[in-house]
Amino acid sequence: MPELPEVETTRRGLAPHLEGRRIASVTLRRPDLRWPIPREISDLLPTSTITAVRRRAKYLLMDTEIGTAIWHLGMSGSMRVLPVDTPVRAHDHVDMLIEGKGRSGARVLRFNDPRRFGCLLWQAPGETHELLRELGPEPLSDDFDGDYLFERSRGRNVAVKAFLMDQKIVVGVGNIYVAEALFAAGVSPTRAAGKVSRERYAAIAREVRTILDYAIRRGGTTLRDFISPDGAPGYFEQELSVYGRGGEPCPRCGRALKQSMLAQRATTWCGHCQK
Repeated sequence: MPELPEVETTRRGLAPHLEGRRIASVTLRRPDLRWPIPREISDLLPTSTITAVRRRAKYLLMDTEIGTAIWHLGMSGSMRVLPVDTPVRAHDHVDMLIEGKGRSGARVLRFNDPRRFGCLLWQAPGETHELLRELGPEPLSDDFDGDYLFERSRGRNVAVKAFLMDQKIVVGVGNIYVAEALFAAGVSPTRAAGKVSRERYAAIAREVRTILDYAIRRGGTTLRDFISPDGAPGYFEQELSVYGRGGEPCPRCGRALKQSMLAQRATTWCGHCQK
């Protein structure tokens, strides 16, 4: 599943082509994705102007003067801005025709999702969609630091990896980047969240920020189906230290990396370097 860096890479790729432009029409080739597509998408969006393309957690928010289209890439979704005569492929479920501006001609924003775990939803002005209401702070914001994690973790017996993947604690830090941040901070993913010290949470928060920022600059992580809006793959996968490398040598000490299931997710770590 695309994680925060992949979604942010998508946002940055789309924004220059969409912001300030008018949606001429919307084509829905099916009535639903993961959930039914609200009528507002086809009834209200045509003739509206895109004022901003934002990200909240792993959701892309396309703001207009009449409301916000909420996109999620799901397991295999991708969004691209293409010439209007680009042939439709299998699993191209949604097209938005974007009017030209200046010397730039019209383009089509196309959403492709083979597995249909993505979504396209609607948020009216002044409202917050129920999927966004209880989300925690953004990991790259000033609201996220070691003190915050320490205070929220007191009395929690859940493994620190599961704690960090709780979207009510912090958003968008999925399996890949939690594994990498905990390795960089030297903290075992199996340690109880309430047993991690303030100092170690400061290190975890710092590494989460560093790794996410670096992954965004490198274009995200190419795993399974993710490609960026320009069709280029992400380039962070080749630099992963532990994720997906169970049984291979630890890049620090050379011992074999451990792997097991934790919170229903494959988890890899070094039993020597991470305590």
